[in-house]
Amino acid sequence: MNDFRCRLYLVTPPRFEPKTFRDTFKAALDGGDVGAVQLRLKDADDDTIRRACEALLPIASAYDVTFLMNDRPDLAVEMVCDGVHIGQQDGTYKQARALVGPNLIVGVTCHNSRHLAMEAGEQGADYVAFGAFYPTATKTAQHVAEPEILEWWSQIMLPPCVAIGGITVDNCRPLAQAGADMLAVVSGVWDHPQGPAQAVREFNTIFDAVAATH
Repeated sequence: MNDFRCRLYLVTPPRFEPKTFRDTFKAALDGGDVGAVQLRLKDADDDTIRRACEALLPIASAYDVTFLMNDRPDLAVEMVCDGVHIGQQDGTYKQARALVGPNLIVGVTCHNSRHLAMEAGEQGADYVAFGAFYPTATKTAQHVAEPEILEWWSQIMLPPCVAIGGITVDNCRPLAQAGADMLAVVSGVWDHPQGPAQAVREFNTIFDAVAATH
């Protein structure tokens, strides 16, 4: 058995009120291990993003959870985040790296493309994200990925890989077994019928079980 263990990568809901969401966010982190959180407010103005970051970043820091900004390397630097996640429509890895400098994390969406992932990895991306693995209500998925791409990546490349897209406690096990380093989850945590903390607990129980078989 090696020391591999999948971890949870939380993505914030598409819209939320920062002051009231703080308690929900803290409850989720109280539920168990979370490796990273991404602040993802696609249609919000800059001040709304700043307020959300001011509300959540101190909590993430207190729990030693990596805090990433979606799309906006400039705001990631301004708000002193741990890094940025960029999509294929949000500029290039090189542009993001130039803005955030050498020390912050830059993760890159690679959809279901081995070519995009190889390119990002060779350029120095800190992680690559594949998806969507399942139908998702968060956004219309233009690309569908299969677990085999996680197996392929984990066998040949060193940077971590993240799986995203419609992931819940009911369907996550094959992705963890395939070699995903992290599973990015939105509604699978925030809309869990027993609440976010229970969702985090259940994800971690599954990750522990998968790790025990590796």
